[in-house]
Amino acid sequence: MKRNPRLNELGEFLKARRAELSPSDVGLRGGQRRRVSGLRREEVALLAAITTEYYTRIEQGRLQASAPLLNEIAQALRLNDDQRTYLFDLAAKESVRPSTSDDRQQVDRQLQRMLDDLTASPAFVIGRRTDILGWNQLAAAVWTDFGRYPEEERVFVRLLFTEPWMRALYADWEEVTRLAIAQLRMESARYPGDQRLTALVEELSARDAQFREWWTEHDVATRGKGVKKLRHPVVGELTLDWNTLTCGTDPDQHIIVWNAEPGSPSHDGLRLLASWAAEQRSTTSETAT
Repeated sequence: MKRNPRLNELGEFLKARRAELSPSDVGLRGGQRRRVSGLRREEVALLAAITTEYYTRIEQGRLQASAPLLNEIAQALRLNDDQRTYLFDLAAKESVRPSTSDDRQQVDRQLQRMLDDLTASPAFVIGRRTDILGWNQLAAAVWTDFGRYPEEERVFVRLLFTEPWMRALYADWEEVTRLAIAQLRMESARYPGDQRLTALVEELSARDAQFREWWTEHDVATRGKGVKKLRHPVVGELTLDWNTLTCGTDPDQHIIVWNAEPGSPSHDGLRLLASWAAEQRSTTSETAT
């Protein structure tokens, strides 16, 4: 009998999470010397108050667990909020949302106008596959004019691996990239039939060993807020705060807005970059004329 791919992924996720824990992390004695790190299945089963056979069937993708049991397993594995959400999304008996390979997101005109009005803050709109759907002029100055890429290549996580300038731009490239992969995996649970997302994962897995390794770690994360350090070729180092807003007409579109502490060197750098970008556009327009 063909197994449910969502349950298979759920099992792989549980396996990855128990591999991260030691018996002392969950209040158990280590016992005899171990050949591999992490908790054993029987230890997870003990913590969740079920039999080892029952837990094994769940981890092997052969059994649909109930919500109360998933909650016990989540507690046993010390899952955080994002990991718990992912676990319950995977365990849904039906696809959370239908999706096809032709299901393409687009930024509406009002949202793009809002982006354009943010002249002091770089901002872009990212879709569920990390597609870059829209951006303002200052975002183009900080990163690039994403319009120079074909639509199918205008994907944030893809650019992180394929473009040397992205690796050079982020001082913490690995942290940024791991987060993007974790966010992509979170989306994959909500859209298990998304052929474009599957194709993206297959492409990056084939071309980059780091992506392949990090994807199989099954880390998950939602988009929230944070701080990133950039090494910009024009204005030097920028330390920028970022925050996520959700589009009201499409909750799978997220507006990422960046800014700097007023009066800081990074704030001055953004202002200088905005001026530089305006000069570049003016020069381009005069040349075209």
